[in-house]
Amino acid sequence: MLTKTSHLKGFVIRATDGELGTLDQFYFDDDTWCIRYLTIETGGWLGGRRVLISPISVVDTDWEARRLDVALTREQVEKSPAIDTHRPVCRQHEAEYLGYYGYPYYWGGPYLWGAAFHPAGLMVSPTASTEEMAREIRNESTDSHLHDSETVTGYRIAAANGDIGHVDGFLMDDGVWQIRYIEVATWDWWPGGRVLVSPAWVIRVSWADSKVYIGLSQEAIRNGPEYDDSTPITREYENRLHLHYGLPPYWLREAGHPSPLPRD
Repeated sequence: MLTKTSHLKGFVIRATDGELGTLDQFYFDDDTWCIRYLTIETGGWLGGRRVLISPISVVDTDWEARRLDVALTREQVEKSPAIDTHRPVCRQHEAEYLGYYGYPYYWGGPYLWGAAFHPAGLMVSPTASTEEMAREIRNESTDSHLHDSETVTGYRIAAANGDIGHVDGFLMDDGVWQIRYIEVATWDWWPGGRVLVSPAWVIRVSWADSKVYIGLSQEAIRNGPEYDDSTPITREYENRLHLHYGLPPYWLREAGHPSPLPRD
């Protein structure tokens, strides 16, 4: 199902033995636009400390109750490696975090989630010794492709022939936890509302300039099918969207290719 990431903000995160806090924002990687971590506001029980939760741990989503159930205990989360979510998360921090929970590295396999295309079913016990995991952590690069959704919201959209709008949100596939569309607000440049573009059409993201460069013209984006965030996304709408741009949809790109295709 496709859903706006902002709709999940404030969801209660429930461990096996009680509540952990509420969902605040998301970290996605700019290679695959897959959401790798959820940032949790823990409130008073951890002294206001913010923690990261991997979608690998999510076992159920209750949309009516606005709650995510995770296969973790409060003690596990309390003793998890401290990561300053106000600073960039480096690869060594990720390796330490994933090693603590016994999750495989998502960058260590051929699929979207490393050993699998979906995060479900990746909850495994550590197979390497503590010494081996410590050695792998030391050898990890400091490079990271993670960026938080809150920071990127508001970035300008640069079309092939000039700016056309700004990032106003994201729509994700809650099965694979991948961002399928970037919501573009065009009213600062052209009269109108919102349109959608695929991350697959992103040429690059300039973190220094706060811009997302799209390989489409201003006219193509401006004349795209308008997006109404009060209406659920249907496959019929998605087909119209991709036909308008003359580009293949993600379900055809991924057919026979369990790992995401590289971006242009």
